[in-house]
Amino acid sequence: MESSTLIKIEPGKKVSYKGDNYRVVELLNLTQIKIVNETTGISFTVSVDDIDIQKLESAGHTDELLNITEESWNLAKSRLNTIKPLLNLSNRSRSDVEKAAIGNNLHTNTLYGWLKLYEASGLLSSLLPKVRRDRGSTKFDEEIEELIKQAIATEYLTKQKKSQRMVIDEVKKLCRKENLTPPHDNTIRNRIKALSPELVASRRQGRKVSDNTYRPIQKKFPGADWPLAAVQIDHTKLDIILVDDYYRKAIGRPWITLAFDVYSRMVTGFYVSFDPPSAMTTGLCLIHSILPKEKWLAKYDINGEWPLWGLPTKIHVDNAKEFRGNMLQKACEQYNIDIEWRPVARPNFGAHVERVLGTFSKEIHALPGSTFSNIFEKGDYDSESKASMTLREFEHWLANYVVNVYHQKIHSMIGMTPVAKYKQGILGDEYNPGCGLPAKIRDEERLKFDFMPYELRSILDYGVVIDKVHYYHDVLRPWINAAEENEPRKKRKFIFRRDPRDISQIWFYDPELHSHFAIPYRDTSHPAISIWELREAAARAEAQGKETLNEHVIFEAYEKMREIEQEAVHKTKVARRSIQRRKIHAKVEKPIPKNIVAEQLDTNDDIPELEIEPFDEMDDWS
Repeated sequence: MESSTLIKIEPGKKVSYKGDNYRVVELLNLTQIKIVNETTGISFTVSVDDIDIQKLESAGHTDELLNITEESWNLAKSRLNTIKPLLNLSNRSRSDVEKAAIGNNLHTNTLYGWLKLYEASGLLSSLLPKVRRDRGSTKFDEEIEELIKQAIATEYLTKQKKSQRMVIDEVKKLCRKENLTPPHDNTIRNRIKALSPELVASRRQGRKVSDNTYRPIQKKFPGADWPLAAVQIDHTKLDIILVDDYYRKAIGRPWITLAFDVYSRMVTGFYVSFDPPSAMTTGLCLIHSILPKEKWLAKYDINGEWPLWGLPTKIHVDNAKEFRGNMLQKACEQYNIDIEWRPVARPNFGAHVERVLGTFSKEIHALPGSTFSNIFEKGDYDSESKASMTLREFEHWLANYVVNVYHQKIHSMIGMTPVAKYKQGILGDEYNPGCGLPAKIRDEERLKFDFMPYELRSILDYGVVIDKVHYYHDVLRPWINAAEENEPRKKRKFIFRRDPRDISQIWFYDPELHSHFAIPYRDTSHPAISIWELREAAARAEAQGKETLNEHVIFEAYEKMREIEQEAVHKTKVARRSIQRRKIHAKVEKPIPKNIVAEQLDTNDDIPELEIEPFDEMDDWS
């Protein structure tokens, strides 16, 4: 059964186009396919964006990832590890399933059930155990889980290579000590089975054995044999100072998180902000990387194509502790993305993406406000006074550079342009078959929620407060002052997702309806702003000596900034017209007395050549 989460587009696939049923005949290029009407036999060439997979069976609701217990999540991972060999079989037979069932001491129907669930959704959460209403408290589950983790770490993941039976005995001993009922033996076996084979080899046999088995030395990057097989993600502080949107004054250097396809050298996505690198910035970069870019390019009015989307097989991420967020790990596991943390003292594992960031830096050094890479390059250049680009303007420049310059230049390591290499890997050539177009995400909103940063908040009479901003919607009413199930004196906390680029609304996850709901500002007269604009307004209000810093004061400061902006724009427009008039008047040919020899006037002054709109001068007379 076709996945209800992923849209795989390949020859023979049944699709919908403008409400009618078609079949994919051929992949023409990275953005267009040929389809044929199954009834009339008429063929069309259409954009990949315009088609959809025919209606599928629902895979059921998916719980918020944050609400899934570690015990249930590890069990789902164990089940996926069991069926993975079967998922990769192109011509899977009943005999294959029966052999796997015997090898794992399971019933054949159990494996078929798991295969059906996973292939219907493509999500790890489809393999979660059914919720039992009579189960113990979450606190109990967490205590048991911690004891299992402790026993695995001290008994199993050691050079002594102790057996699973010894781990089970250790868990039972620890549970008796804490006066807890021990879990079933299979629960512990499932935890061990869910461990990374590389981790097990490293801890039980040593790093050298692990590296020889799982990280073979190759001239090219290991595993990057097709597009999106290996995506490296890295972060750097850019060598440019940006200005704010209002005063056009310098506010600092931004950070970029960039994702890079090792096979083709194409940039798969990026995220630019003033926040230091973290699991949050990595998650937002992955959203941009995985989803199609057409609408995003249209927003910036960029004339070019970025025909890359899809889930990476593996991502390579910095090993620093700030990136090891449980939410990022869980979201990647949900979509079957392997995370490989870059080994300490092994810089070659991030060399590809670091080189492309270096290439971008050289281009950035030509922009106004560049800080250059060192003091010798910078010389006496005043970066702050020369800074002129806002964050959005810089994003526009960077997107255009990626799409129309970097992707179109021949790369010395692959002997062709990145986009040509990507096309070769997808569609194939006379020597190698292509891997086909990547599957598209059907539920894009769901993916955004899974990777988006979150806050845990109680719901009070007036709604929810995040960073001094109030949010409210009637959908919150049933949960006002709700208490924790097992701790009635403690207010229950709920999950709220927030995109830092637009905080005018947040998304509330209703634990009973299993759905996300948009929650707007309580005061809907407030304008949509980013988290950085909010912080800037708060800093401005604080600098002005406001004794109480609340929502009203912050947005009042924000509105004042807007007024200053509008006034500055008006003054700039008037000044521009005045300068342009003088420029035009200076070029007007005037009568000269015959007894005076005309001298050549130097009109190459510092007055800039500016565009002037029709009837621009007349505006000043009104």
